[in-house]
Amino acid sequence: MDKVTSFLKDSWEEVQHNVTWPKFSDLQASSTLVLIASLIFALLVGGIDFLFENALNLFYQSF
Repeated sequence: MDKVTSFLKDSWEEVQHNVTWPKFSDLQASSTLVLIASLIFALLVGGIDFLFENALNLFYQSF
């Protein structure tokens, strides 16, 4: 139990004093970038899905 207590105390001390936390503006910029990239990727995958669906429907209707 002593090891667990020591680990938790050391971990908390490291989080408080040694971790470099990003600024809120940096987090906002990163979040915006991830959101935009996700939307672009979703649109790309959706477009490819739409094209394949229509191509396969035309292929199946030709028989």
